[in-house]
Amino acid sequence: MIFVNLPVANAAAAATFYEAIGFTKNEMFSNDRASAMVWSDTINVMLLERDFYATFTTKPIIDAKTTSGVLLALNFDAREEVDAITQAALAAGGRELHDPEDEGFMYSRAFEDLDGHGWGPFMMDMTAAEAQFSDEG
Repeated sequence: MIFVNLPVANAAAAATFYEAIGFTKNEMFSNDRASAMVWSDTINVMLLERDFYATFTTKPIIDAKTTSGVLLALNFDAREEVDAITQAALAAGGRELHDPEDEGFMYSRAFEDLDGHGWGPFMMDMTAAEAQFSDEG
């Protein structure tokens, strides 16, 4: 399992955003300063208010709206799913980072959450990728 911890300004507002794009809130591990958001059996995102996040590190905490600290990518089975999560993010107050990119074997989009954390949903056809890269070799 992976638990991605992200500093946020407001855990409740961030949780609402993540629920809008398909995450489920795990109430057992959530409180007024943190929201545990479940994507799958193996992927969880912990939304920690900045003061609470600071209790886990002595380093300065980035402002993801002005500094990039991590780019997170989620794989989907279909282009329509990539478009759906991106549209949901935009409807929930997120910001699109660039136009859709279509490499033939891979289709991707990119958006930021309310706090500026970057997400890159994508769909990759491994058979087409292997064919394309073996042709280039």
